[in-house]
Amino acid sequence: MGRLDNKVAVVTGGAKGLGQAIAELFAKEGAIVIAADMGELTYQANNVFGYHLNVTDVAGVQTFFDEIVKKFGKIDILVNNAGITRDAMTRKMTDDQWNQVIDVNLKGVFNMTRLIGPLMESNGYGSIINISSVVGVFGNIGQANYAATKAGVIGLTMTWAKEFARKGANVRVNAIAPGYIMTDILKTVPQDLLDGFAKMTMLGRLGQPEEIATSALFLASTESSYITGQTLNVNGGMRL
Repeated sequence: MGRLDNKVAVVTGGAKGLGQAIAELFAKEGAIVIAADMGELTYQANNVFGYHLNVTDVAGVQTFFDEIVKKFGKIDILVNNAGITRDAMTRKMTDDQWNQVIDVNLKGVFNMTRLIGPLMESNGYGSIINISSVVGVFGNIGQANYAATKAGVIGLTMTWAKEFARKGANVRVNAIAPGYIMTDILKTVPQDLLDGFAKMTMLGRLGQPEEIATSALFLASTESSYITGQTLNVNGGMRL
């Protein structure tokens, strides 16, 4: 028996990285997983189905929602993981760099949740997990746009935890704020910088995608049945 048997889960940004780790673990625990992403899946896993989706496209998100609900009849779990970076110092940041990050990381989360959240509310249950960041908690030089979106995701999390449960539905909304995790992006960073990131943590190392996935599994499952409106900081004791 899996912890997510008979559940239908949507994971945005599910083609690789953190999204891949979450999708694969959810499927292993019994869920049917729709991995929505702009790119093709970089892996194969039983019960993980790719879907080409731009979360900034309102009409596209509506079509996605209609198709998934028609096929499966419900959505039990939503992981808002899709995100991008366009780093620059504030004085040099362009309108495009600002707008692109806001559109994907914040508006994209809103586009998905404004459809799926009310569905969960009407069904009486559901778990929404928003992927924030340590940068949304502490801020970071050169990432004003990214920090703003990831802090905004925490605000949305607390708001939606109130909204979707206010009529008695068992809909829980939580966030995960990862620290520096060894995804493909970090693998391109020079080792001396990675060593510096590791020294910022109390555990003295960087995180692995699987450690974010297990945290998401906890929040998606009944093991966290009395947890909502919270941000789980999974950062190894990051000190910025």
